Amino acid sequence: MTFKTVSTFIVAGLAGSLALSLPALAGVSEQEASRLGTDLTPIGAERAGNADGTIPAWTGGLASVPTGLNYKEGDHHPDPFASDQIKFTITGANVADHADKLNVGQRDLLSSFSTYKMNIYPTRRSCAFPEAVYDATKKNAVSGTLAAGGNGVTGALRGVPFPIPQSAVEVIWNHNLRYRGFKLTREFAALSPTASGDFTPVIVADRVIFGYMDPTKNSIEELNNISLKYMQTTLAPARRSGGIVLVHDTINQVKGGRKAWTYNPGQRRVRRAPTIAYDNPQSYSDGLQTADNFDMYNGSPDRYEWKMLGKSEKYIGYNSYKLSSDKVQYSDIAKANHINQDLIRYELHRVWGVEGTLRPGNRHIYSRRVKYADEDSWSIAATELYDARGELYRSQEAHMIQYYNVPACFISSDITYDLTAGRYVIQGLKNQQTMMNFQADEINEDQFTPAAIRQQATR
Repeated sequence: MTFKTVSTFIVAGLAGSLALSLPALAGVSEQEASRLGTDLTPIGAERAGNADGTIPAWTGGLASVPTGLNYKEGDHHPDPFASDQIKFTITGANVADHADKLNVGQRDLLSSFSTYKMNIYPTRRSCAFPEAVYDATKKNAVSGTLAAGGNGVTGALRGVPFPIPQSAVEVIWNHNLRYRGFKLTREFAALSPTASGDFTPVIVADRVIFGYMDPTKNSIEELNNISLKYMQTTLAPARRSGGIVLVHDTINQVKGGRKAWTYNPGQRRVRRAPTIAYDNPQSYSDGLQTADNFDMYNGSPDRYEWKMLGKSEKYIGYNSYKLSSDKVQYSDIAKANHINQDLIRYELHRVWGVEGTLRPGNRHIYSRRVKYADEDSWSIAATELYDARGELYRSQEAHMIQYYNVPACFISSDITYDLTAGRYVIQGLKNQQTMMNFQADEINEDQFTPAAIRQQATR
């Protein structure tokens, strides 16, 4: 399926002191915003299904724990669609029959490995969010504004900043500021198997305060330009345990960029870490992922010129409860060349396509990146990453679930495939870890300072 024509703006800007003094782009009209909750869902997706019925209409999603599920708070989430059967399977033999609904990375993997396949399931539009997020999103639709150059957001709070996007960079900000709760704690594993499939899990514990979602704030100005505060502590393997990373991420990148600090147990020192951004290597990825690949994309969009490609229908990882199950061991997941594809559920969903091209004079190992954001959650579901020659270098795939107890819909785990090295890293796995706590009221902002790192350091 080809991309549909949509209204596009390319918001060009330069970072830092070179930022252009472009007029800020205002939100949509009250009349346009009134579509939210009518022909559009409360966060801006098309409420109706597609023409042939393979994508159903959105009817509210899973806004609470489904009846009949044996779930209690703190559990890994039982699969509400466990009885669904595979509709068909895509392999290298029939990839051409489905090419229009596959991204370039998927097509490459299907062509490269005879063991790689994609099991396609019925589409379930399970995403749902709290009513407060819906209310805030409707306000943001009118008041949300891009900072000059597209490097920040003003006039929005708590909800999707641009539910009816008018430019590609707004889609990026929708992903970066999407709802994932307010205060969270969790543990997760990252696996980077060798070519033969051997791996040593890296286990981390992290906590985050999404300041943008703070229910006590009345305006984005009260956040002092900080969208979130994030702290990560490495638990295993033993040789890496005790390392700590602290990040303060900013909303308006023109006013100030990301601040980060690290604690190294061997040196017993807290240091500023300006390298935790852009294309610097992700610490536990074995060099297979950049810092801005975490969560499919994070940080400032300033090094790229972003172009809207429009909406299309793609097969993406969705309702991936089987992959997330506490009954699945990490050894069941990690295999040579790619993960165990029998654990992945793919569904047909509409996605927003955007393309970022590296600005002249800027540096990044990815010269171009194409991203596909799920319309029902604004989570980036897949990414194509190109090297300096314009060749496909890496591809990313997210696996989303609906956390129906919250309710919230976002990425449970994601994979970065390095197509040159023939390896991959998968992160966010919680199968053998403590499940996320979305009510982590015990954490507070005093714990997210360099001084607090020193107090928390155990080695």
